[in-house]
Amino acid sequence: MVRIIAGTLVYISEGKLSPDVSEIITAKNRAAAGITAPPYGLYLYKVYYDDVQTKN
Repeated sequence: MVRIIAGTLVYISEGKLSPDVSEIITAKNRAAAGITAPPYGLYLYKVYYDDVQTKN
């Protein structure tokens, strides 16, 4: 899913897709999205949570 979102953002930046991401998502049609980004170089760097209490 992340690779599809990344590829879609690339297509939007190149003007190949409409910048209306909500329209792409609600279409529920994989063909409406951009390319699938390659797996290399794409990784989760950091996650931010607001006001989350952790168990100790």
